[in-house]
Amino acid sequence: MWHLTIPWWEAIVRGLTIYIFLLIALRLTGKRQIGQLSPFDLVLLLVLSNAVQNGLNGPDNSITAGLISASTLLILNGLVSKITWRSKKIETLIEGRPEILIHDGKVIADVMESERLTRHKLNAALRAAGCSSPKEVRYAILENTGQIIIISKKQR
Repeated sequence: MWHLTIPWWEAIVRGLTIYIFLLIALRLTGKRQIGQLSPFDLVLLLVLSNAVQNGLNGPDNSITAGLISASTLLILNGLVSKITWRSKKIETLIEGRPEILIHDGKVIADVMESERLTRHKLNAALRAAGCSSPKEVRYAILENTGQIIIISKKQR
């Protein structure tokens, strides 16, 4: 139960490797808030967590290995948070940057495509902001968090 079957440092290296892989993979999949996850996205996250679980601890199912792996992930997350807070370049690399989706009523198709954002999702954000079309919008901005902020032409 407490006895490790792998060296303690291997559990740390495994945690570090999985964390970096997931950080890069999830960064490349685009910007979404947890509340915006489609059923497909949710299933993907659940299957992904199951897929990396064995790589995290390897053959060791002991409590100690689990605690080492969890501690490694928490420490790495804290370090990444601190580094991104101190360096705007690294923050942009890891978290991305806001993107303008609509400027003065014109939808920027290139940004929509690069962010893999459908017109349906954009229209839903417009309706939520009380706008019936992009022509009523001064700016629509896709934030790092995945939230779409709408600034209508009526607002100052």
